[in-house]
Amino acid sequence: MTPEEERRRLAWQCRRGMLELDELLLTFLEKRYASLEPGLKGAFQNLLMERDPDLFQWLLERPASTPPPYADLVTLIRKKGNRQE
Repeated sequence: MTPEEERRRLAWQCRRGMLELDELLLTFLEKRYASLEPGLKGAFQNLLMERDPDLFQWLLERPASTPPPYADLVTLIRKKGNRQE
């Protein structure tokens, strides 16, 4: 799969039907995903397989409840504006 095909597949998976999640996940994909290390890329792909209520809780409400495999990734996604540092 080419990087563009992967980006399109992930963009489709980022569309959750909840505006807040859609914006947060798509912005992260566009601004940060390409520069992630392979382990975090895999975590992001796995994160997208989780249920919407869980994603909403972890990303927008109570990040302290985030399971350990996603904790670092959720911290990156939650950063204001998803700026690349």
